[in-house]
Amino acid sequence: MQDLVRQAQMMQKKMAKMQEELNSRTVEASSGGGMVTVRVTGGQEVVDIRIEKDVVDPEEVEMLQDLILAATNDALKRAREMVQNEMAQLTGGMKIPGLF
Repeated sequence: MQDLVRQAQMMQKKMAKMQEELNSRTVEASSGGGMVTVRVTGGQEVVDIRIEKDVVDPEEVEMLQDLILAATNDALKRAREMVQNEMAQLTGGMKIPGLF
């Protein structure tokens, strides 16, 4: 039983370290053929949005909003997938409730 508790504590420390590392890693997604690019951390924080000048048109604000929304949602999805893949490697694919 003590061995099991010790293994769980080691796993918890590894997971905390991995989460810290993932929070510093970023993924990037773009929309509109690269006109809008969004970069997000593994901690689901948007850290950068780049918009090409060609897409900034006062008459096309709704299109720009759609491009930003699409790129942001894709970047967030990629960040979640990155976290899930890394955690799955750490846990050997074992699903642990409340982890991710």
